[in-house]
Amino acid sequence: MRLEWMARNRMLLPLVVAMASAASLALTAQSVPEGSPAGTSVKFTLDFPASNPEHYSIDIWANGRAVYDSLARLTDDAGSAEMFHWDFEIPAASRERVFALAQAASFFSGKLESGRKLAFTGKKTLEYEDGKSASTGTYNYSDLHSIQELTVYFQSVSQTLELVRRLDYDQRYQKLALDADLKNVEAQMADKQLAELQAAAPVLEKIAADAAVVKVARARAQRLLEISKP
Repeated sequence: MRLEWMARNRMLLPLVVAMASAASLALTAQSVPEGSPAGTSVKFTLDFPASNPEHYSIDIWANGRAVYDSLARLTDDAGSAEMFHWDFEIPAASRERVFALAQAASFFSGKLESGRKLAFTGKKTLEYEDGKSASTGTYNYSDLHSIQELTVYFQSVSQTLELVRRLDYDQRYQKLALDADLKNVEAQMADKQLAELQAAAPVLEKIAADAAVVKVARARAQRLLEISKP
């Protein structure tokens, strides 16, 4: 199922990116509204029972903190999905872009859904909160370029962090699988399907330092670690 989800998104993401790139956004220079507290946040949630992960959410705060939570199966024969939680930091450039896109979309206070009769790709929810006000919008597919860009970005972050989850599991329980999974990370990086690889640094460091891991995998982890540095 995990591979089916990744294959499906491999086909969808280029389409969304192309549409999002078709028009330029007239964004103001102030990405995070002036005077906003550090607790100002943007949150993306995807609920898609037929996929893996079947649920995930990503919170990004104006102070750079980010949190990822998902419900997914690590293996095809797993009896049930398991929760995964990951805390990480978002670089200033990414954070500013997220808040600029949220601002371009009126902080999700309007209608996000296009209303087109398209295949269901999961219920998507975007939320904005700044301590004084909060707004939420849901959609399957949106015609708004700012929403398309945010969707691609958050899906790419999720894809990265699900790979982090896999690498962490392999490093602890099946080290021989690490090299193939690290090759997968490299391939997806080359295809520009991943975002915020620096979030994987703690796991990559453990793999690179683990003498029980084959040298080729350790070297691959070290290369990815260098690439992930801001």
